[in-house]
Amino acid sequence: MPDIIRLLPDSVANQIAAGEVVQRPASAVKELLENSIDAKATEVSLIIKNAGKTLIQVIDNGIGMTPTDARLSLERHATSKIKKVEDLFALRTMGFRGEAIPSIAAVSQTEIKTKTEKNELGSQLILEGSEVISQEITQCPKGTNICVKNLFFNIPARRNFLKSNPVETKHIIEEFLRVALIHPEVNMNLTNEQNEVYQLPRGNFRQRILSIYGNKYDQRLVPVEETTDIVSISGFVGKPEFAKRTRGEQYFFVNNRFIKSGYLNHAIQTAYEELLPKDQFPSYFIRMEIDPAKIDINIHPTKTEIKFEEERAIYAIIRTSVRQALGKYNIAPSLDFEQEASFNIPLLKKGEAVQMPSIQVDPEFNPFEISKKPFQNKMSFSSRKEATNSNWESLYQKGNTIPSQQIIDSEEQQDEIFESKKVIQLHRKYILSHIKSGFIVVNQQRAHERILIERLSQQMQSEKATSQQLLFPEDLVLNAEDSALVASLLEELNTLGFDIRPFGKNHFIIQGVPTEAGSQNGGDLIEKLLEEFKQNLSELKNRPKINMIRSLAQSMSIKAERVMTQEEMTNLIDELFACEMPYSLPNGRTIIVSYSLGDLDKQFNK
Repeated sequence: MPDIIRLLPDSVANQIAAGEVVQRPASAVKELLENSIDAKATEVSLIIKNAGKTLIQVIDNGIGMTPTDARLSLERHATSKIKKVEDLFALRTMGFRGEAIPSIAAVSQTEIKTKTEKNELGSQLILEGSEVISQEITQCPKGTNICVKNLFFNIPARRNFLKSNPVETKHIIEEFLRVALIHPEVNMNLTNEQNEVYQLPRGNFRQRILSIYGNKYDQRLVPVEETTDIVSISGFVGKPEFAKRTRGEQYFFVNNRFIKSGYLNHAIQTAYEELLPKDQFPSYFIRMEIDPAKIDINIHPTKTEIKFEEERAIYAIIRTSVRQALGKYNIAPSLDFEQEASFNIPLLKKGEAVQMPSIQVDPEFNPFEISKKPFQNKMSFSSRKEATNSNWESLYQKGNTIPSQQIIDSEEQQDEIFESKKVIQLHRKYILSHIKSGFIVVNQQRAHERILIERLSQQMQSEKATSQQLLFPEDLVLNAEDSALVASLLEELNTLGFDIRPFGKNHFIIQGVPTEAGSQNGGDLIEKLLEEFKQNLSELKNRPKINMIRSLAQSMSIKAERVMTQEEMTNLIDELFACEMPYSLPNGRTIIVSYSLGDLDKQFNK
């Protein structure tokens, strides 16, 4: 039998590696920016065209490379950062595996210009795929200038799977910000299609956050600082009143490297318990310093996931330090057991005298005498009927709890009331309605969401959505990432009833909202829609219009805690059963649960 195992050619091996390292233009941006940081650059510029598909250019003033080093950087596993096995357990640099440049070059047309400070002339390399077309001496400034052109030109299938330009640009901005935030000592610029998106001057960590998100964040941030033998934590968390419905401004950095960790994110969320509703998320920018020997950063090709040796302890430290920071700045609710409440008396103003309390007594009151006066809270039947329907919930909220015996005077009136009350709202979340075989319970939010999904789908197909124009147009200012996302969805948004127009850099004007939005604020509605859209992005990557409809329906739907009138509940159920699929949402979540009389009888036969 002949031998069948062979070594892969370098060109094929590099394309396989590229599949792990370079998944989209943003992946190449991340690797190149990290290489510039490792090269001790103090100025880094990123230039992109056509969402990185046509051009990704990174220019830095770092230490540069000699002609020999420049040629060796194109070989797989060539690195200046590891010399022995022990170095793997003491890494503090970004890229270290030596796969970035050869992997990028394998799937693009690449040009590299680089020069060290000591050399008078630099080196220029031109590559196509994995093949070096030329290497020449050239005149260039100190540092490295890498141009990546026509990404995936030799892998058409991979290029066809890339998303629209605004979506790919959004991912590039994400990677740029992750590097820029944790390296405030580096002057960083981003230019997209000759438009300057970010120009970030050098500064400290707080100044870099303000440069990205605006000076308004200066009053929104609470500093966090904690040093232990396990981990040192520093950074900022946002005040609860400035929490958003989007998760974008949440950053963890370990040893100056951005990471993703749902486990540590949960630690911060629990620190905000009782401070935030479930649909809002705090901003945080947390830096951690940990002994490199106690973490494994090589468990994922993108190196954004880390395995911690003492994960539970780090969770507890983060939760406690954030909670203490919120409490220190009088944000978290707290009780002061050392203060005597009886002495907490406000000071009198000048000339003001202490008023002695007075007691009023009814001398004719006899507690043993039965009052002949009618019960003061007793209503006429017409009022009782109205209360039983639309106003009963508000009366109950105000504490006007009226026993049923005092409302219902006869069996005849009782029958009439229950006949008129065909639907009941339970805990401001569910609607109960009787049917011949028993009763049904409807989730009011999901029911409205289903109605809106079908209505918006019809409007998008017919392109006849109705819009209510705002008397006073609303300004909508977003960060660059969300601005790119809104720009990519602008056509669909306007098709669904919005009237949104660009108005300068990261700035939009909302002149109209869908009729179904009612009195909801247009800016809040867009924020909620962006959050829902981002959460569903991985589930519905190839169906952006469907994703948009579901996200908008979720944003505009009636939420729990909303008190509904009899007419509103009846109309909601009528419209729900007019839908093609009234029983569940597209994601499978149940809308209606039914109970038969037999189910009830079983409960009472126990």
